[in-house]
Amino acid sequence: MRTLNDYFITTTIADISTASSTFVAVPDGGKIIKIMTALQGAISGGNAAISFELGGTAITGGAITVAHSGSAAGDVDSSEPTAANEVSEGDTIEVLTDGGSTGAKKLVVTFVIRR
Repeated sequence: MRTLNDYFITTTIADISTASSTFVAVPDGGKIIKIMTALQGAISGGNAAISFELGGTAITGGAITVAHSGSAAGDVDSSEPTAANEVSEGDTIEVLTDGGSTGAKKLVVTFVIRR
């Protein structure tokens, strides 16, 4: 159940199948309580490992595997971080893909942050 203390940040990985990282700015402090991804098309060749960092430190329990087998546009995956998930206003969250899949598809990432 969401509370009025929750807010959401969304960013996009332009190509889940190319190893890269992107950054999203944090507008207010809090704790990342959930991370959700939405795949924009089928991938193949292997799974894509998605990880998240704050200041170069991995968010514990935040990693997501986007499976290639049976993948399709609209597939949703999620994680619930357990530690190293506190953010402050002005921080950035780094989103990384290992590029383990093939097929240039976007991945939309949503962070649920509780103040």
